[in-house]
Amino acid sequence: MGQTASQSVSSAPAATPARCPIDHSASHPSASSSSGPAKCPIEHDKSSTSAAAKAPAQCPIDHDALNPLNQMPTLSQAPAAHQAVALPTERETSTIPRDEGGKWEYPSPQQFYNALVRKGWETPEEHVETMVQIHNFLNEQAWQEILKWERKENPEIQPQLARFRGRPGELSPKARFWLFAGWLLPTRFNTEPPFDRHDWIVRRRGGEEVRYVIDYYSAPPEPDGSPVFSLDVRPALDSVGSIKQRIAAATEEAWASFRENNARNQGAH
Repeated sequence: MGQTASQSVSSAPAATPARCPIDHSASHPSASSSSGPAKCPIEHDKSSTSAAAKAPAQCPIDHDALNPLNQMPTLSQAPAAHQAVALPTERETSTIPRDEGGKWEYPSPQQFYNALVRKGWETPEEHVETMVQIHNFLNEQAWQEILKWERKENPEIQPQLARFRGRPGELSPKARFWLFAGWLLPTRFNTEPPFDRHDWIVRRRGGEEVRYVIDYYSAPPEPDGSPVFSLDVRPALDSVGSIKQRIAAATEEAWASFRENNARNQGAH
């Protein structure tokens, strides 16, 4: 499983960035880390193979290879070849309901590292636990954004995440729109594509399933170099109900912006 606001503003595809959960204040970032652009926490440029180097940035966990018994990736807990540092094998339980009987579990640091190795991504072993924390943090933030959408439909609803799919390299129509806007007006709109995309299938009470699209973006880093991420989470436009949700949210945002601008203009007089 693995940016965060589902509401858009004029200058970016997401409104409220999600800060990295790791405390970087104790570190001493170099000039390059504090002044360089924000990016995916996984270093994709040091791949051991040319094919991997050309591949789009993405979550290292293969979400499509799911065990049909538990809908989780089948990942080895055994150390990888030439692994020098022992990594924890304990898996953290998320807050995301899988069904009536349990919640989703995140991959352990060892499983996460094995996934990186399998994809040919060279990653310092001592950084893996931090990367797992970021991965889990982003998924928790994505679920909170989904709950905001769901509770607009029914405040008492208790949805479940039925299944999910990683779609790296597949730009959503909205991501394509923002990239086009950035190409036209680069000083106003974001010019970087999302570093990953997920589709989450949410099960509502009664068995109804709703697909959500999540675009993961890197946001400008903190002054100390700490990474910041932004998520654009919204229902996919593939059902009448989801279209109504998106129209209602856009109308609400437009009215809120109008009232804010009106109040500001009145205050200026």
